[in-house]
Amino acid sequence: MTFLDMLRAAERQNGSLLCVGLDPEPAKFPAGLKGDSRKIYDFCAAIVDATADLVIAFKPQIAYFAAHRAEDQLEKLIAHMRRAAPQVPIILDAKRGDIGSTAEQYAREAFERYGADAVTLSPFMGFDSVMPYLKYEGKGAFLLCRTSNPGGDDFQNQHLADLPGQPRLYEHIAALAQGPWNLNGQLGLVVGATYPAEIERVRAVAPAVPLLIPGVGAQGGDAVATVKAGWRAAAGETTAPIVVNSSRAVLYASAGEDFAAAARREALKTRDLLEAAKA
Repeated sequence: MTFLDMLRAAERQNGSLLCVGLDPEPAKFPAGLKGDSRKIYDFCAAIVDATADLVIAFKPQIAYFAAHRAEDQLEKLIAHMRRAAPQVPIILDAKRGDIGSTAEQYAREAFERYGADAVTLSPFMGFDSVMPYLKYEGKGAFLLCRTSNPGGDDFQNQHLADLPGQPRLYEHIAALAQGPWNLNGQLGLVVGATYPAEIERVRAVAPAVPLLIPGVGAQGGDAVATVKAGWRAAAGETTAPIVVNSSRAVLYASAGEDFAAAARREALKTRDLLEAAKA
């Protein structure tokens, strides 16, 4: 199955648009695990087990593992996901952006070392920084397009005077991902939930590509507005998938021993809210 096939299958099987982001911060772990970076795997595996039937994807953020020298725990965690939730695709949130042989090594890291199904990338060095990832048949790559942080305006919202119609930079990235860069249907876009009107604009420019939408939960993105702006279906079948990420709100729903059960409750609530918004 390709990454896009896996997304659609997980959406159907789990009835979900929710992605749980795995951003482990040992200082926020519950009692018994708190402050111990050796317990990153244990914490994240418990979250995975509690939510595996509620999500469309999992999204481990590599920096949270690497900062604690826990890359081996990330490898172990992804192997656990394959056993516990083989139907759920894994998006490695790395935001890589480099060219040539360096990009080839980053692609090898994402898809061979970690075995991810998709990876997040910065497109700002151009297509030759993206191409090495597309050589991995069936894998996905989400390009940063209109991110959820306020500083995204510094570049992403600026008009490109040399192009017809003077599109904003994020609109141009969306057009490239929908068209000439999307050689094998492998590309998606990252668009923040904090900008629902711009999600809708990206969807108009790129009607078929999957959207990874962070910002629901702790960042304050509107879950219902996000679905209305980005998700599309015809004859009861999803035509344009969206992957709506929530990290901190799920991971740290409780600071007690019931953290995994609390994470499940929060994930269930968010999943059901997103599903209801499809109507």
